[in-house]
Amino acid sequence: MSARPPLDERAVALLACPVCRRPLGAPPDASALRCAAGHAFDRARQGHVTLLPSGHRPPSGDSAAMVADRMAFLEAGHYAGITRALAGAVGADGPPRSLLDLGGGTGHHLARVLDRAPDAVGVVLDSSPYAARRAARAHERAVAVVGDSWARLPVRDDAVDRVLVVFAPRNGPEIARVLKPDGRLVVVTPAADHLGEIVGPLGLLRVDPDKAARLAASLEPDLRPVRTTGHREQLVLPRAAAATLVGMGPHARHTTPAAVAAALARLPEPIPVTVAVDVTSYRRPG
Repeated sequence: MSARPPLDERAVALLACPVCRRPLGAPPDASALRCAAGHAFDRARQGHVTLLPSGHRPPSGDSAAMVADRMAFLEAGHYAGITRALAGAVGADGPPRSLLDLGGGTGHHLARVLDRAPDAVGVVLDSSPYAARRAARAHERAVAVVGDSWARLPVRDDAVDRVLVVFAPRNGPEIARVLKPDGRLVVVTPAADHLGEIVGPLGLLRVDPDKAARLAASLEPDLRPVRTTGHREQLVLPRAAAATLVGMGPHARHTTPAAVAAALARLPEPIPVTVAVDVTSYRRPG
């Protein structure tokens, strides 16, 4: 393994100590992040850092196999349309300078957004150390953190211009706390027909028809919707790519690779698959 990737000090400056809540800091080549009170958090050799209070364990995150499938599918460009829609929503209210990607996995989406925002820095937070290892090298202006989205976020108050949530949980009060007063939360959620062609044949989880209403309810009164746009396209996937699509998400926890392979063998190749998501921006009230 090569040396730890360097840190962007502006990205580190967005972080807060999970013990005392003071700002964290570190020189670019640091092996640990520290606060003024002396609490220190070692960086793993891959470059990520775990920011959890002592004794706190985050929810179980994606496995190594799920992360490998995610890397393969996203790097092949199959969800590039979703990333473009996300980046468009991020820039709709002006160019951001600081971003937090919650449940950001390997950092793929954040890295592409940062490519379109040359003055911005970012933080990827995910509960999976396997994902954080990849995210640590996703972009030179991003720092990767293993953390718990449902606990107090290791981010300073009023620190970030944009919070991104792509197919991940949302903690309304904490997101509102870390957003700047004029900041935006940008959420990507699956629409009812997302992956419709393979949901039935492969026995995948179906999208809750009340998902949009539940999302809004979970964020109010801390955040209010600003706008929603839809993104729709049809992919044409070989069976191998469809298998990695299943393997990289929550569907993988409810089936087996053998069952997926058997079901895919009964489908034509290549397989048409609809991508259908909603991209919704929220702001703090007032």
